[in-house]
Amino acid sequence: MTKVLIATDKPFAPAAVDSIRTVVEGAGYELVLLESYTDKADLLAAVADVDAMIIRSDKATREVIEAAKNLKVIVRAGAGYDNIDLEACTEKGVVAMNTPGQNSNAVAELVFGMMVFLARNGFNGSAGVEVRGKKIGIHAYGNVGRYVGEIAKGFGMEVYAFDPFVAKETIEADGVKVVDSVEELYSTCNYVSLHIPANEKTKNSINFDLLNKMPKGGVLVNTARKEVIDEEGLIQLMDARKDFAYISDIAPDCKEEIEDKFQGRFFFTPKKMGAQTAEANINAGIAGANQIVNYIKNGDETFRVNK
Repeated sequence: MTKVLIATDKPFAPAAVDSIRTVVEGAGYELVLLESYTDKADLLAAVADVDAMIIRSDKATREVIEAAKNLKVIVRAGAGYDNIDLEACTEKGVVAMNTPGQNSNAVAELVFGMMVFLARNGFNGSAGVEVRGKKIGIHAYGNVGRYVGEIAKGFGMEVYAFDPFVAKETIEADGVKVVDSVEELYSTCNYVSLHIPANEKTKNSINFDLLNKMPKGGVLVNTARKEVIDEEGLIQLMDARKDFAYISDIAPDCKEEIEDKFQGRFFFTPKKMGAQTAEANINAGIAGANQIVNYIKNGDETFRVNK
Protein backbone atom coordinates (compact mmCIF):
# COMPACT_ATOMS: atom_id res chain seq x y z
CA MET A 1 0.00 0.00 0.00
CA THR A 2 1.18 3.53 -0.80
CA LYS A 3 2.32 5.18 2.41
CA VAL A 4 2.14 8.96 3.02
CA LEU A 5 4.03 10.54 5.92
CA ILE A 6 3.24 13.82 7.67
CA ALA A 7 6.52 14.85 9.32
CA THR A 8 6.37 17.99 11.41
CA ASP A 9 8.29 19.22 14.42
CA LYS A 10 5.40 21.67 14.97
CA PRO A 11 2.06 19.81 15.13
CA PHE A 12 -0.60 20.46 12.53
CA ALA A 13 -3.95 21.52 13.95
CA PRO A 14 -6.00 18.34 14.65
CA ALA A 15 -8.58 19.45 12.08
CA ALA A 16 -5.80 19.69 9.49
CA VAL A 17 -4.61 16.14 10.20
CA ASP A 18 -8.20 14.91 9.93
CA SER A 19 -8.59 16.69 6.58
CA ILE A 20 -5.34 15.24 5.24
CA ARG A 21 -6.35 11.79 6.45
CA THR A 22 -9.67 12.06 4.60
CA VAL A 23 -7.88 12.82 1.32
CA VAL A 24 -5.10 10.24 1.75
CA GLU A 25 -7.20 7.36 3.01
CA GLY A 26 -9.95 8.23 0.53
CA ALA A 27 -7.41 7.52 -2.21
CA GLY A 28 -6.67 4.13 -0.66
CA TYR A 29 -3.34 5.13 0.87
CA GLU A 30 -2.01 4.76 4.41
CA LEU A 31 -1.27 7.89 6.48
CA VAL A 32 1.64 7.92 8.94
CA LEU A 33 2.10 10.78 11.41
CA LEU A 34 5.38 11.93 12.99
CA GLU A 35 4.81 14.99 15.19
CA SER A 36 6.91 17.00 17.64
CA TYR A 37 10.01 14.87 17.14
CA THR A 38 13.28 16.20 18.56
CA ASP A 39 15.80 13.70 17.22
CA LYS A 40 16.68 13.55 13.53
CA ALA A 41 17.02 9.78 13.92
CA ASP A 42 13.25 9.62 14.40
CA LEU A 43 12.71 11.36 11.08
CA LEU A 44 15.23 9.13 9.29
CA ALA A 45 13.47 6.03 10.63
CA ALA A 46 10.02 7.36 9.68
CA VAL A 47 10.93 8.06 6.04
CA ALA A 48 12.51 4.67 5.40
CA ASP A 49 9.51 3.07 3.69
CA VAL A 50 7.21 5.94 2.68
CA ASP A 51 6.19 6.82 -0.87
CA ALA A 52 5.28 10.45 -0.17
CA MET A 53 5.67 13.00 2.57
CA ILE A 54 4.32 16.35 3.68
CA ILE A 55 6.57 18.65 5.68
CA ARG A 56 6.39 22.19 7.04
CA SER A 57 9.56 23.87 8.29
CA ASP A 58 11.30 20.52 8.77
CA LYS A 59 14.64 20.04 7.01
CA ALA A 60 14.41 17.59 4.12
CA THR A 61 18.17 17.32 3.74
CA ARG A 62 20.11 15.05 1.40
CA GLU A 63 20.44 12.58 4.28
CA VAL A 64 16.66 12.48 4.70
CA ILE A 65 15.99 12.15 0.97
CA GLU A 66 18.52 9.33 0.61
CA ALA A 67 17.08 7.51 3.63
CA ALA A 68 13.64 7.51 2.00
CA LYS A 69 14.26 4.64 -0.42
CA ASN A 70 10.70 4.54 -1.81
CA LEU A 71 10.06 8.29 -1.88
CA LYS A 72 8.38 9.58 -5.03
CA VAL A 73 7.06 13.00 -4.01
CA ILE A 74 7.60 15.48 -1.18
CA VAL A 75 5.37 18.48 -0.57
CA ARG A 76 6.22 21.47 1.58
CA ALA A 77 2.96 22.73 3.13
CA GLY A 78 3.66 26.38 2.45
CA ALA A 79 5.15 28.66 -0.16
CA GLY A 80 8.85 28.61 0.71
CA TYR A 81 10.82 25.46 -0.05
CA ASP A 82 14.41 26.31 0.86
CA ASN A 83 14.21 23.60 3.55
CA ILE A 84 14.16 20.91 0.84
CA ASP A 85 17.40 19.77 -0.84
CA LEU A 86 16.14 20.11 -4.41
CA GLU A 87 19.33 18.79 -5.96
CA ALA A 88 19.11 15.60 -3.91
CA CYS A 89 15.45 15.22 -4.91
CA THR A 90 16.29 15.54 -8.59
CA GLU A 91 19.16 13.07 -8.33
CA LYS A 92 16.90 10.53 -6.61
CA GLY A 93 13.99 11.08 -9.01
CA VAL A 94 11.80 12.65 -6.33
CA VAL A 95 9.31 15.37 -7.27
CA ALA A 96 9.38 18.30 -4.83
CA MET A 97 6.36 20.62 -4.58
CA ASN A 98 5.10 23.54 -2.53
CA THR A 99 1.57 24.81 -1.84
CA PRO A 100 1.68 28.50 -2.81
CA GLY A 101 -1.05 30.78 -1.54
CA GLN A 102 -2.47 28.51 1.14
CA ASN A 103 -0.80 30.29 4.08
CA SER A 104 -0.79 33.78 2.60
CA ASN A 105 -3.57 35.40 4.60
CA ALA A 106 -2.24 34.00 7.88
CA VAL A 107 1.20 35.51 7.22
CA ALA A 108 -0.29 38.86 6.19
CA GLU A 109 -2.41 39.08 9.33
CA LEU A 110 0.67 38.38 11.46
CA VAL A 111 2.47 41.27 9.74
CA PHE A 112 -0.16 43.66 11.06
CA GLY A 113 -0.39 42.00 14.44
CA MET A 114 3.32 42.62 14.96
CA MET A 115 3.16 46.13 13.49
CA VAL A 116 0.39 47.23 15.83
CA PHE A 117 2.11 45.54 18.79
CA LEU A 118 5.27 47.53 18.10
CA ALA A 119 3.44 50.77 17.32
CA ARG A 120 1.70 50.56 20.72
CA ASN A 121 4.97 49.86 22.56
CA GLY A 122 4.10 46.25 23.32
CA PHE A 123 0.88 47.40 25.03
CA ASN A 124 2.89 48.61 28.03
CA GLY A 125 0.52 51.51 28.77
CA SER A 126 2.62 54.28 27.24
CA ALA A 127 1.54 56.40 24.26
CA GLY A 128 2.36 54.85 20.92
CA VAL A 129 1.75 55.82 17.31
CA GLU A 130 -0.89 55.00 14.71
CA VAL A 131 -0.23 53.26 11.39
CA ARG A 132 -3.00 55.14 9.56
CA GLY A 133 -1.55 57.59 7.04
CA LYS A 134 1.87 55.92 7.13
CA LYS A 135 3.54 54.53 4.02
CA ILE A 136 4.10 50.80 3.77
CA GLY A 137 6.36 49.20 1.19
CA ILE A 138 5.82 45.62 0.07
CA HIS A 139 9.12 44.02 -0.98
CA ALA A 140 7.97 41.23 -3.33
CA TYR A 141 4.35 41.30 -4.45
CA GLY A 142 3.41 37.62 -4.40
CA ASN A 143 0.47 35.99 -2.67
CA VAL A 144 1.40 37.28 0.78
CA GLY A 145 2.31 40.71 -0.54
CA ARG A 146 -1.11 41.11 -2.12
CA TYR A 147 -2.86 40.30 1.14
CA VAL A 148 -0.57 42.72 3.00
CA GLY A 149 -1.55 45.45 0.54
CA GLU A 150 -5.23 44.67 0.94
CA ILE A 151 -5.06 44.84 4.74
CA ALA A 152 -2.88 47.97 4.67
CA LYS A 153 -5.48 49.84 2.66
CA GLY A 154 -8.05 48.89 5.29
CA PHE A 155 -5.78 50.50 7.89
CA GLY A 156 -5.70 53.69 5.81
CA MET A 157 -2.03 53.34 4.85
CA GLU A 158 -0.39 54.43 1.59
CA VAL A 159 0.76 51.24 -0.13
CA TYR A 160 3.85 50.89 -2.33
CA ALA A 161 5.44 47.81 -3.86
CA PHE A 162 8.56 46.66 -5.65
CA ASP A 163 8.69 43.39 -7.55
CA PRO A 164 10.50 43.16 -10.90
CA PHE A 165 8.80 39.82 -11.59
CA VAL A 166 5.22 41.13 -11.42
CA ALA A 167 3.81 43.38 -14.14
CA LYS A 168 3.36 47.00 -13.10
CA GLU A 169 -0.21 46.95 -14.41
CA THR A 170 -1.06 43.98 -12.18
CA ILE A 171 0.13 45.76 -9.04
CA GLU A 172 -1.48 49.08 -9.96
CA ALA A 173 -4.80 47.32 -10.61
CA ASP A 174 -4.85 46.57 -6.86
CA GLY A 175 -4.54 50.25 -6.03
CA VAL A 176 -0.88 49.93 -5.06
CA LYS A 177 1.82 52.39 -6.17
CA VAL A 178 4.77 50.82 -7.98
CA VAL A 179 8.33 52.05 -7.41
CA ASP A 180 11.18 51.50 -9.86
CA SER A 181 13.85 50.21 -7.50
CA VAL A 182 14.32 48.56 -4.15
CA GLU A 183 16.21 51.66 -3.00
CA GLU A 184 13.21 53.84 -3.80
CA LEU A 185 10.93 51.52 -1.84
CA TYR A 186 13.03 51.74 1.31
CA SER A 187 13.67 55.48 1.09
CA THR A 188 9.94 56.18 0.61
CA CYS A 189 8.27 54.01 3.22
CA ASN A 190 7.88 54.17 7.01
CA TYR A 191 7.29 50.42 7.09
CA VAL A 192 8.69 47.78 4.76
CA SER A 193 7.15 44.29 4.77
CA LEU A 194 9.64 41.75 3.46
CA HIS A 195 8.51 38.75 1.38
CA ILE A 196 11.50 37.78 -0.77
CA PRO A 197 12.72 34.15 -0.88
CA ALA A 198 16.13 33.12 0.43
CA ASN A 199 18.42 32.29 -2.49
CA GLU A 200 21.93 33.10 -3.65
CA LYS A 201 20.87 36.53 -4.90
CA THR A 202 18.86 37.57 -1.86
CA LYS A 203 20.83 36.21 1.10
CA ASN A 204 22.26 39.10 3.17
CA SER A 205 20.81 41.56 0.65
CA ILE A 206 18.88 43.53 3.29
CA ASN A 207 21.90 45.38 4.60
CA PHE A 208 22.99 48.56 6.37
CA ASP A 209 23.05 50.74 3.25
CA LEU A 210 19.54 49.72 2.19
CA LEU A 211 17.95 49.96 5.63
CA ASN A 212 19.63 53.28 6.34
CA LYS A 213 17.61 54.78 3.48
CA MET A 214 14.40 54.40 5.47
CA PRO A 215 12.82 57.58 6.91
CA LYS A 216 13.08 58.43 10.60
CA GLY A 217 11.11 55.93 12.66
CA GLY A 218 11.48 53.26 9.96
CA VAL A 219 10.35 49.71 10.74
CA LEU A 220 11.35 46.54 8.90
CA VAL A 221 8.88 43.65 9.17
CA ASN A 222 10.34 40.29 8.18
CA THR A 223 8.04 37.31 7.67
CA ALA A 224 10.28 35.92 4.93
CA ARG A 225 13.56 34.26 5.96
CA LYS A 226 16.27 35.29 8.41
CA GLU A 227 18.94 34.50 5.82
CA VAL A 228 18.02 37.53 3.70
CA ILE A 229 19.07 39.86 6.54
CA ASP A 230 22.69 40.97 6.84
CA GLU A 231 22.71 40.69 10.63
CA GLU A 232 26.00 42.56 11.09
CA GLY A 233 24.53 45.42 9.08
CA LEU A 234 21.31 45.25 11.11
CA ILE A 235 23.20 45.59 14.39
CA GLN A 236 25.28 48.43 12.96
CA LEU A 237 22.15 50.26 11.86
CA MET A 238 20.30 49.81 15.15
CA ASP A 239 23.37 51.12 16.96
CA ALA A 240 23.58 54.14 14.68
CA ARG A 241 19.85 54.91 14.50
CA LYS A 242 17.90 54.88 17.73
CA ASP A 243 14.71 55.47 15.73
CA PHE A 244 14.85 52.23 13.72
CA ALA A 245 12.97 49.05 14.69
CA TYR A 246 13.00 45.46 13.46
CA ILE A 247 10.21 42.91 13.94
CA SER A 248 10.19 39.35 12.66
CA ASP A 249 8.41 36.03 12.98
CA ILE A 250 11.73 34.23 13.22
CA ALA A 251 14.59 34.87 15.60
CA PRO A 252 17.85 36.06 14.02
CA ASP A 253 21.08 34.26 14.86
CA CYS A 254 22.18 37.38 16.74
CA LYS A 255 19.12 37.44 19.01
CA GLU A 256 21.09 37.22 22.27
CA GLU A 257 23.23 40.15 21.21
CA ILE A 258 20.38 42.47 20.34
CA GLU A 259 17.35 41.32 22.37
CA ASP A 260 18.25 43.26 25.52
CA LYS A 261 20.35 45.93 23.83
CA PHE A 262 17.52 47.20 21.66
CA GLN A 263 14.50 46.68 23.90
CA GLY A 264 11.40 48.33 22.52
CA ARG A 265 12.84 48.39 19.00
CA PHE A 266 13.23 44.68 18.39
CA PHE A 267 10.67 41.86 18.57
CA PHE A 268 10.53 38.31 17.28
CA THR A 269 8.10 35.44 17.82
CA PRO A 270 9.31 32.30 19.66
CA LYS A 271 8.94 30.20 16.49
CA LYS A 272 8.24 30.99 12.86
CA MET A 273 4.52 31.62 13.19
CA GLY A 274 3.37 33.12 9.91
CA ALA A 275 1.38 30.03 8.96
CA GLN A 276 0.36 29.08 12.49
CA THR A 277 -3.41 29.30 12.18
CA ALA A 278 -5.95 26.50 12.03
CA GLU A 279 -7.17 27.75 8.67
CA ALA A 280 -3.69 27.88 7.13
CA ASN A 281 -2.88 24.41 8.49
CA ILE A 282 -6.02 22.99 6.95
CA ASN A 283 -5.63 24.79 3.61
CA ALA A 284 -1.97 23.86 3.15
CA GLY A 285 -2.47 20.32 4.42
CA ILE A 286 -5.38 19.58 2.11
CA ALA A 287 -3.53 21.13 -0.84
CA GLY A 288 -0.45 19.03 -0.11
CA ALA A 289 -2.46 15.82 0.22
CA ASN A 290 -4.35 16.46 -3.02
CA GLN A 291 -1.11 17.22 -4.86
CA ILE A 292 0.38 13.92 -3.69
CA VAL A 293 -2.69 11.95 -4.77
CA ASN A 294 -2.87 13.72 -8.13
CA TYR A 295 0.81 13.11 -8.78
CA ILE A 296 0.80 9.42 -7.86
CA LYS A 297 -2.45 8.67 -9.70
CA ASN A 298 -2.23 11.05 -12.66
CA GLY A 299 1.35 12.26 -12.90
CA ASP A 300 0.21 15.84 -12.20
CA GLU A 301 3.34 17.93 -11.47
CA THR A 302 1.63 21.28 -10.89
CA PHE A 303 3.64 23.29 -8.32
CA ARG A 304 6.77 21.19 -8.89
CA VAL A 305 9.80 23.24 -7.75
CA ASN A 306 12.73 21.03 -8.78
CA LYS A 307 13.85 20.15 -12.29
